[in-house]
Amino acid sequence: YCLAASREWRGRILALFSRGESVMSPKAINKIRAKLGAASVITDPGPEYASDKWFAKGVPAAVVFPSSTEETAFVMREAAKAGISVTPRGAGYGYVGGCTPVEGGIVICMDRMNRILEINGLDFVAVVQPGVITGQLQEAVRAQNLFYPPDPASLKDCSIGGNIATNAGGPRCLKYGVTRHYILGLTVVLPDGSIVNCGGRTHKNKTGFDLVGLFTGSEGLLGIVTEATVRLLPLPPARASLSAGFSSIEVAAEAIQAIFAAGFLPAALEMADAFTLNAARAYSPQAKFPPGDAQIILELDGQKASVRSEAAALEKILQKSGALGVQKATTEKACDAIWGLRRVYSQSLKATGLKKLNEDIVVPRGRLVDLMRFASRLQKKSGFPIACFGHAGDGNIHVNIMVGDAENPEVQKKSRTALDELFSQVLDWNGAITGEHGIGIAKKPWWKQAVPAPTRELHRILKEALDPKRILNPGKFV
Repeated sequence: YCLAASREWRGRILALFSRGESVMSPKAINKIRAKLGAASVITDPGPEYASDKWFAKGVPAAVVFPSSTEETAFVMREAAKAGISVTPRGAGYGYVGGCTPVEGGIVICMDRMNRILEINGLDFVAVVQPGVITGQLQEAVRAQNLFYPPDPASLKDCSIGGNIATNAGGPRCLKYGVTRHYILGLTVVLPDGSIVNCGGRTHKNKTGFDLVGLFTGSEGLLGIVTEATVRLLPLPPARASLSAGFSSIEVAAEAIQAIFAAGFLPAALEMADAFTLNAARAYSPQAKFPPGDAQIILELDGQKASVRSEAAALEKILQKSGALGVQKATTEKACDAIWGLRRVYSQSLKATGLKKLNEDIVVPRGRLVDLMRFASRLQKKSGFPIACFGHAGDGNIHVNIMVGDAENPEVQKKSRTALDELFSQVLDWNGAITGEHGIGIAKKPWWKQAVPAPTRELHRILKEALDPKRILNPGKFV
């Protein structure tokens, strides 16, 4: 990422780490150990608790593993009394340093709270602890002919608690929405150790403020989720997937606009540019990628007759829009094979040996073609290859600036300039600098540019009200 960049920034982070470790209270840790048990407290944590998928690392003085809401509340009460910083951690699959313990202190790891407490097909809800892996929840409800739509790319590894903290998305959010749309109720431990219950298990609830919405996407800055009631849907009985190749990413983007203009709303609509597609071909030479320098993958779901009818109509639209070849799948196995092509994009870019600066920017849908053209110009101007792929249907494209020799100060300076230009253009189009990953540490330098001063002040007021000692996930964007 960007700031990788700056030695000054790294120095600031290291200084914060040192400061955090120095204020640790052995008395508080001993009380927590006595309450939770010796096996639930580690005072010599390994590197796996120091970071997520971003470069910054911090060394916590202790890692604590609560097994209940009450134990989580106890940890927070003792930390608040002692003034010890606490950084919540889920599965560690974030991309912005959100669970990096910037000020040392305690990492409170939720992965032992990993039970599905209830699946109710009459109420269409599931009640889960935060450490439940997203893909495991999907499989469990699917076995009861139910459907939990949110599908982040790391669904086999990421946890529900982390999804809630970042308001995670995924390909299916085009039709079904993001995590926020599936959270009906939350149990949250506040920074002072008090426990609050927000929302409930009804699918409509307008009682008071939307506190569920307040905590969903709050990046662990306002409270720690210890239980969630999630909304389920009936499982669609049929699906179909289409993969199409195009001569360029601009032509592919125009094809996506043609799909919407024809009145279709696929469940998912993804695309990839030439750099991404060629990297994927090299990474998985046995896979059947389409011809051309761009790819579109889309998915339909619903009743069998309507899905097959729409798939046939969309195949014609793709061909009319310049597709060089279209592959259509109507069975589970064949659909999964097409989506297997999509799921290697990120790994294949890493396999190039270049550093991937993964920016999950969002533009209004009408700017999709403009974004592709801008990325092409930025590539020529910066000299860095730029790989674009992602959720084209809702304008959330992962613009990856591919950097070689990432430790070179001159390269770091150039990459920071390229990121400045990318974010400035996106904001000029009334877009957003992050659609899924969050701000965390990585996007903190652009926080003021992205959010007006009165709105930033409102964030500060909320943080101050709930966490006046500023002990919960300190050092992040608020």
